[in-house]
Amino acid sequence: MTSQPAAPVAVQAVPLGQLRHLVVVLGDQLDEQSSAFDGFDPQLDAVWMAEVAEESTHVWSAKQRITVFLSCMRHFAEALRLRGWTVHYMQLDDASNRGTLAAELQNAIDTLKPKGLVMTAPGDWRVLQSLRGVAKASNQVIDIRNDRNFFSTVREFAAHAEGRKQLRLEYWYRELRKKNGILMEGVEPVGGQWNFDADNRESFGKTGPGELPPRSFFEPDAITQDVMALVNSRFASHPGRIDTFGWPVTRAQALVALGAFIEQRLPLFGKYEDAMWHGEAWLYHAHLSSSMNLKLLGAREVVEAAEAAYRTGHAPLAAVEGFIRQILGWREFIRGIYWIKMPEYAEVNALDAQTALPDFYWTGETDMACLRDALTQTLNHGYAHHIQRLMVTGLYALLLGVKPQEVHAWYLSVYVDAVEWVEMPNVLGMSQFADGGMMASKPYAATGKYIDRMSNHCKGCRFDPAESVGEKACPFTTLYWDFLIRHEERLAKNPRMALQVKNIARLKPEKRAAIINQAQAHQLVVNPLNPLNPLISA
Repeated sequence: MTSQPAAPVAVQAVPLGQLRHLVVVLGDQLDEQSSAFDGFDPQLDAVWMAEVAEESTHVWSAKQRITVFLSCMRHFAEALRLRGWTVHYMQLDDASNRGTLAAELQNAIDTLKPKGLVMTAPGDWRVLQSLRGVAKASNQVIDIRNDRNFFSTVREFAAHAEGRKQLRLEYWYRELRKKNGILMEGVEPVGGQWNFDADNRESFGKTGPGELPPRSFFEPDAITQDVMALVNSRFASHPGRIDTFGWPVTRAQALVALGAFIEQRLPLFGKYEDAMWHGEAWLYHAHLSSSMNLKLLGAREVVEAAEAAYRTGHAPLAAVEGFIRQILGWREFIRGIYWIKMPEYAEVNALDAQTALPDFYWTGETDMACLRDALTQTLNHGYAHHIQRLMVTGLYALLLGVKPQEVHAWYLSVYVDAVEWVEMPNVLGMSQFADGGMMASKPYAATGKYIDRMSNHCKGCRFDPAESVGEKACPFTTLYWDFLIRHEERLAKNPRMALQVKNIARLKPEKRAAIINQAQAHQLVVNPLNPLNPLISA
């Protein structure tokens, strides 16, 4: 028997001109326990949400990403209405839609005449400035509250960063572990050490991953199907496809996905977190980042579930610590970096990289097997795991010398979990070393041999990762040496690059010249200046 949805709780809308608070809810703030709702009174307050074209076109957002945001927003608005709350919701396909958050909020203020605005702090500096500007122009007081979906506040991170010459994840991570008592035994870390990387990050070997647990897939309901039809119509020229769509779009679905990860994949997450295999998108990863970044799941409940799996003996410490470090450590760290360094951080380009993003990033059409697999998977599902992002798509862009702002725009466009506070520092700092070492102590530069070691991609590729010149030379390997040559003087000052810089010095002049020539020839082949690239032509 199919259960019917509950009927909305009857509540009379607040009379015009008597609205106390208009509570602004953005597409990445879909938490019914949000700080914005503290003190909410359905008799006095109302919620405002808006779908606007600007949020899908300021970067050329892929169809899966647009669908996730719009479907999650519509489901969330429905959940609030079922509570009896008034929700003023502008849909993208409404004839009166003004196209931007600022214009829609201004119209809501003019129409509803609230006495004040309330919201949880946005995850995007651009959006924050825009909404603040509307509030100021309208003489509205805007109460911006802390986002409780994190373990720390931006102010706490700023205090941690003050006076430090270098900011490193490890120190912040340990501080938060102690403060929150996570994986701790008194004042000491469980297992006697903070980091279990040495026990993680194996490859699948020649035999491959074997039978894998299934992805948590959620059949699109009527709301999601309406969104998919809208996206296919309104954003037909945008990259990617959505007939494969199956992401969680409600909190209930996100909780199912969390439970499935803890039960089925967490025990082997650490061991294979860096492994890749052709045609296998999901492996032992969590696939929870879109639900977390849109706040369908809270960071605390995800970490608590993982720690409980260790405490009950379901998952080994190395896997649990590695997973928790990504949330409690890395996620908190990059959020802090973003907010204390914006807006200047958006323009960093320490390596003076100026090449345009290759067109095949939008199609997946390349002879490089690893890139083809990662890009095709990304366009099909809006997803790639962290090593595919860092050491395949990101590594190639770094070695090629792509302008980091174009790399950032691509990542923000194509991934379902891409919200700027988390995506920008990961790309500009971690992946592209554009901040000169603020995020990472050295560039993540490697030859094709790294990909060969961690995957089976090279076995089916026409390029040889051991070769840097010649017809079979792997572009990753060629570009790696060219990258070191181009930046030799800068990298020589980095103690963590000392060995790699010494290897450059051992190159004979004729080999060095051959590598440079091969790299330049490859640049011409990939033809990155093609005007069809939406980042160039937009």
